[in-house]
Amino acid sequence: MISSETHFPCSTPRQPQGRKYLGGRINPNEIQPNPTVVDLIENTFLAYNAGRIREACHLLACKILIEDVTVGMSLAGALTPAGLGISAIIPLIKAGFVDWIVSTGANLYHDAHFGIGLPLHQGSPFYDDVALHDEGLVRIYDVVFEYDVLLSTDTFFREIISLPEFQRTMSTAEFHHLCGKYIAERERVLGIGTRSILSAAYQADVPVYTSSPGDSSIGMNVAAKAMLGNKLQFDVSADVNETAAIVFDTKRKGGRSAVLIFGGGSPKNFMMQTEPQIQEVLGLEEEGHDYFIQVTDARPDTGGLSGATPAEAVSWGKIDPTQLSDTVVVYSDTTIAMPLMASYALSIVQPRQHSRLFKRRAELMANLRRAAYGEKK
Repeated sequence: MISSETHFPCSTPRQPQGRKYLGGRINPNEIQPNPTVVDLIENTFLAYNAGRIREACHLLACKILIEDVTVGMSLAGALTPAGLGISAIIPLIKAGFVDWIVSTGANLYHDAHFGIGLPLHQGSPFYDDVALHDEGLVRIYDVVFEYDVLLSTDTFFREIISLPEFQRTMSTAEFHHLCGKYIAERERVLGIGTRSILSAAYQADVPVYTSSPGDSSIGMNVAAKAMLGNKLQFDVSADVNETAAIVFDTKRKGGRSAVLIFGGGSPKNFMMQTEPQIQEVLGLEEEGHDYFIQVTDARPDTGGLSGATPAEAVSWGKIDPTQLSDTVVVYSDTTIAMPLMASYALSIVQPRQHSRLFKRRAELMANLRRAAYGEKK
């Protein structure tokens, strides 16, 4: 719950009757040396996309991060190479602010570099890529690392997926939980603390899904081992049903569902399709997600935000139409918005108890199955 000492953002001053369109007066104080992130956002993020970041921070801290809200986070774009896993996502997981995750496989692959002790470096987007190639270096915009980082990470994944416990069909949540266990052990041996999202998620029992498991270096290594007889396969139907079961259980128990969407792509759609899966496919009565925050640089008129702007998502049943006021779209770079939002939330909201949804997957699936098909316990 919100700290009693810093609850001010969650109180909206009443406007005089007939003046409903006049919000808080734009009358900031001068920026002083060493302001806190909360002070900076409250005092200077007053309009345009700074204003949307402020609104997102308020929605996150004042309505989403309370006890009866289940929070899903989607991750797309090269976020982990920039260090956002360590700086922002892991602290949010540790604080109990994230209950389930959908991520690109690429984010989880590059996340693993940190957990197994491999370095990535700051660089420049203006380096000569031919020269980098000649020196055995790889560039992700202004992040640079040795090619051997990829080879060592590939070796790590091939070694663990050769183990007996991986020789079966499983959901991507099960797969990432097992990977997190081995990454956490590597972190322990190296003495580096928790540096991987998968490690943090394993320790907090946060299920992590990948909507396109073959579309990353992790999936490529799984495919390579399959040619040698490895039995690991991903059950994508289990992923679809488990994520729907998480949302359905939350809403049926009187709780609320929130989605934090960083970037777009397949993880965004996979997270949002939980409601159509419940309503359209399974035929269960539901109204949609209650809270929605998206950070994106895409545009709706080119199809880059197709089906996922809040108003458009209402037409799909993805968002409760009565909750449109509790939706925010921030048109910004995630590497800017996420650290600000995380710092704001961690500064004024007390840690929540972990929901440990990974351990509850069988129970949640049984509940969804009974509701949809009337099966007995």
